[in-house]
Amino acid sequence: MPGLPRTVLIAVLSAALCSLGLLVAPVAAAAPAEDTGLVRMMHLSPDTPSVDAFVDRASIDHAAIDHAAIAAVPAPDAQVLLPALGYGDVSAYQRVPAGSYTVSARAAGADPASPPVLTTAVTVAAGTATTVAAVGRFADLGLAVGTDDLTLPPAGAARVRVVNAAATGSPLDVALGGGPVLAADLAFTDSTDPVHVPGGAGTLVVTDAGGTPVELPVDLAAGSVHTVLVLERADGGVTATVTLDAAAPGVVPVGGVEAGAGGTAPDDDPPVGRAALAALSLTALLLAVGLRRTRPGHPAPTS
Repeated sequence: MPGLPRTVLIAVLSAALCSLGLLVAPVAAAAPAEDTGLVRMMHLSPDTPSVDAFVDRASIDHAAIDHAAIAAVPAPDAQVLLPALGYGDVSAYQRVPAGSYTVSARAAGADPASPPVLTTAVTVAAGTATTVAAVGRFADLGLAVGTDDLTLPPAGAARVRVVNAAATGSPLDVALGGGPVLAADLAFTDSTDPVHVPGGAGTLVVTDAGGTPVELPVDLAAGSVHTVLVLERADGGVTATVTLDAAAPGVVPVGGVEAGAGGTAPDDDPPVGRAALAALSLTALLLAVGLRRTRPGHPAPTS
């Protein structure tokens, strides 16, 4: 069996390398960071079942759009699905092109084509972070939209705000044990402005409207930005969870963006990785055959 022509080997190797983006500049795989913003979802309604949240591009003129600028999502009208968010859940931030979006919520597992339970319009500005929260009791459920300040704190400090998602016992007083008061008479669904506190592990003291304090352990890492959610328990008490919003040196937890189902589902073996591996394997095999055929005494045919 004759060896492979040198031109064939070069062509195969070039094709494999191009598939990995090593020989040619990749076509805008993602929008530049300055053209994107962040959006996430919180479920803060104590008596509302789990929901699937959808982030859809608002109706746009497809003929006028700059497709390269919106390449962070697979198509101009793609969905970002945040599935099965339950009370107290906070999704990772999703990086999306700056623009107008419709955020909607349906019962978890409902047909995505069915009418949403809630919907609201959201404008994501470049370089900003937006949180959309399902708030209130189920009877008067709504979507609240806010812009998050992810400015990092000074060295040794943490930046923290408190959100009251506990209807029972409100309004609440919230303080750090032996430290500053974070909130006074904080009503259900309200939140505080962010403040700087000493970084590290400590105790959160939550006092309900009846004057009963509850001490809860928290860890507010220095150099990071946090949101503390005060949640109600099934027994009528309260608990607290700490969400990391940003960390030094400016790292923001960001989830994957996909069309349709699984916007936050991890992919342990993504298709691009499998294709690249297959291309490299094929190249290695063909090169091995070609090199074996060009050993002394086995000259490869010229082309």
